[in-house]
Amino acid sequence: MEKKSKNFYFQEMDWIVSFPCSGNEGRKYLFYSVQFMDRKNKQIKDALVADIVDSPMFENGYPHTVGFFRNPANSECNFEGNFLELRIVRCIEEFWKFLNDLNL
Repeated sequence: MEKKSKNFYFQEMDWIVSFPCSGNEGRKYLFYSVQFMDRKNKQIKDALVADIVDSPMFENGYPHTVGFFRNPANSECNFEGNFLELRIVRCIEEFWKFLNDLNL
């Protein structure tokens, strides 16, 4: 996950979703290719946003505290004070708005 990307840390679930800065042009957010890291279970995989937001843990876990950062993401990330922006997301539409506001 050392590539240049825009990263979102989902605090309650201890998940990181990394959006590459290129490669998703012309797609809707739901179909973006991302890198997904579940830090609790020590899993890293390539995924579509749809795979993540359709998971029961995501859908049943609202509200989510989501921090945006640009530093390289890895399983050892220390996030204290390193977020460029922090938001409470109460529904999927609020997450899409967060992405829009960051011009993703």
